[in-house]
Parts: sequence; C-alpha cells; structure tokens
Amino acid sequence: MLKPKKIPLRRCTGCMEMKDKRRMIRIVRTDENVFFLDFTGKKSGRGAYVCPDMDCFTKAYKQKGLEKSFKQAVPHEVYEHLKEELTSRLSN
Repeated sequence: MLKPKKIPLRRCTGCMEMKDKRRMIRIVRTDENVFFLDFTGKKSGRGAYVCPDMDCFTKAYKQKGLEKSFKQAVPHEVYEHLKEELTSRLSN
C-alpha cells in the first residue's frame, strides 16, 4: 500500500496559519541582506512565507512578522518594494 505524499507546510508571517508551502509566497534574505520575493520557492537564502494576499502582507508588516522570522530589522523601503512587487504580481 502506498503512503500518501507529505505536503510541506509553512507558517504565514501575517495570519500565522500553517498552509501548503507551494501556495505561499517566499520572501528571501540573501547573505548580503538583500530582500526579494521568490515565487519559485527555490532561491538560496533565509526564507519567510506570506499568503498571496495583501491583507496577510499588511498584517506581517504591522506585527513585524518578517523581523521575527529573519531575526533582524527590515527597512521600510524593503516593505514598500515587496508590496509593489506583490501588487503587480497579484493583479496579473
């Protein structure tokens, strides 16, 4: 008998719910402290996850979810850039 395939789960930094990793957006911090969105989920670097929803992104900003995940301060400009990228990606 075949075992059912395990679904990798990750916690959203906004709503704090555990969800399927493949349906979430990964935010990556490289060793050079560069932040960007990773829609493939395969880029190298420390990752944090957020639901593909502006409400969750806003909650992550207000609750400092990314700061907690990355254990460092995240500049406001990074949030603005990520918000623009997320908005353009969700509108397509």
